[in-house]
Amino acid sequence: MSLAAHIPVLPIALPALAAPFALLALRRRRRTLALWLGFGSGLALLLTALALMARVSDGTILAYALGDWPAPFGIVLVVDRLAAMMLVLTASLALIALLHAVATRSDRKGWHFHPLFQFQLMGLNGAFLTGDLFNLFVFFEVLLIASYGLMLHGQGPARLKAGMQYVVVNLVGSSVFLIALGMLYALTGTLNMADMGLRVAAVPQADQGILRIAGLLLVSVFALKAAVAPLHLWLPRTYAVSTPAVAALFAIMTKVGVYAIIRVVPQVFGDGAGAAAWVPAPWLFPAALVSAVVGFAGVFAARSLSEQAAYAVIGSTGTLLIAVAGWTPESLGAALYYLAHSTLAGAALFLVADAAARRRGPFGDTASPGPAFAGRGIAAMLFMAAAIAATGLPPLSGFIGKLLILKSAAALPDWGWAWGVILGTTFIGVIGLARAGSAVFWKTVEGDVLAARARPADFAAPALALALLAGLSAGAGWASAYAGAAAAQVLDPARSAAVVLAEATP
Repeated sequence: MSLAAHIPVLPIALPALAAPFALLALRRRRRTLALWLGFGSGLALLLTALALMARVSDGTILAYALGDWPAPFGIVLVVDRLAAMMLVLTASLALIALLHAVATRSDRKGWHFHPLFQFQLMGLNGAFLTGDLFNLFVFFEVLLIASYGLMLHGQGPARLKAGMQYVVVNLVGSSVFLIALGMLYALTGTLNMADMGLRVAAVPQADQGILRIAGLLLVSVFALKAAVAPLHLWLPRTYAVSTPAVAALFAIMTKVGVYAIIRVVPQVFGDGAGAAAWVPAPWLFPAALVSAVVGFAGVFAARSLSEQAAYAVIGSTGTLLIAVAGWTPESLGAALYYLAHSTLAGAALFLVADAAARRRGPFGDTASPGPAFAGRGIAAMLFMAAAIAATGLPPLSGFIGKLLILKSAAALPDWGWAWGVILGTTFIGVIGLARAGSAVFWKTVEGDVLAARARPADFAAPALALALLAGLSAGAGWASAYAGAAAAQVLDPARSAAVVLAEATP
């Protein structure tokens, strides 16, 4: 077999190898080597993801069976348009977050930042590639365990308190996940998603109620990971107190939950699932509306820039799920375009907040006036661009994403609710971010100009994130077409199942 055939496993293997080598380098006091291992792994992941995206852009679905065990008996990795898109997004975001961590020296606040960072990437990539529900659970645990360490990186009582809450919530979620998997395995005899999607149709009528309960439990776990209201309470404090580079990487964590909903519901709980068909349909749309309102209301009421960024993540997830809840190729395609945008926009907000906080001394990133500070003009411009992106104003890609969502929602029965919430929360978000920005960057109080305690290099990462958003706007035609094709592929689970079950050979 050619080496090219093994490319699907590289997004998992590369960070899995880089992590222990980075740990060994740090143990030998070779921090620079660990740093370059991190950047090398990130760049290799990006190139691999781009190669996979090019390979599947014509509709090809790649199935890779580990250990020569064919599906549904062995572990199968599946690469389609959606998985490849998520891999590219993860690698791009990882390089941006790592650049900021190194530029601000926040990676030096603990010995294990770089190994944990690589294990986090391993978990994320594994979750996007796996075709098996149990291994989705395994990769969820890998990324969560790594996130526990990253979230506590730098220590401090606020992080410890938020970290305990974060751990407890996710332990409960993991327990429910296992219960749901046990129920589904008892009913279908398989945990391979493609195989389960075929077997749910044969579940006896007497067991349909249990099947529906199992589906609801599973989707509820994904909603917890995505911070969908009312399961969102853990996120604001956790993200706001994390190291900014870590919070920027965590911008994609909620999208893992959204991805799992998009991947599992059509594949397993589609039209052939009997009483469990489209299990989240009755509540996903209302929960998405509430999440959008709660998120942007939090942006309006937040007392710091980092807290605003955390609530913006919740609000953008709500907006995203409004489109997902339509379950049509048009609405799902719009959702996927907006998913890429909202991830980068959320990360940009966290990074800009940190760049400002590092220059304001004791005032930090609080949304209140303080003395003038060095670099205020550049920070203000970056914050304005990030705020435009987060709220969905032109000319950045958020405006295009929201237009696509509004257009697709117009064909849905409850389009009035979708339009009202999206437009209303956009207005609330604009007011909240404008008020905070004017307080931090425009108004000043009496006092000496604060000398910068940060290097200009900490502007590089947020500028790069915003540049990618500008690129997403410039390439909106190609990107939206790709997202639409990915959505159509997701909503055709029979084709994916045929490839996985018939061609999953190494």
